[in-house]
Amino acid sequence: MNADFSSIQNTTERLVYRAIAEMAPSYPGLADDPERLADVACVALNRLPPRYIRHAVDFAFFTTERQRQDSERQVAEAVDFAFGFVQARVAMGARA
Repeated sequence: MNADFSSIQNTTERLVYRAIAEMAPSYPGLADDPERLADVACVALNRLPPRYIRHAVDFAFFTTERQRQDSERQVAEAVDFAFGFVQARVAMGARA
């Protein structure tokens, strides 16, 4: 097999990374720690279904406005949960 899969991407990842960047200032204990932000991304991504595309235009063409809004809402909820989860784990570790 001689297939090139390099153009395949998960659009959920890009949405999660953008949401983390937007929400990070609200979490000062985590915002400046790249390791913790990576943990937030992992927790959030594990709560969301992946959406694979080959080209950005595919996402725009094959997704309705309502689906985009639902996806953005789900991402925001997952990232908010992830920040809280990681923040709680950090706080518990500080007490141990």
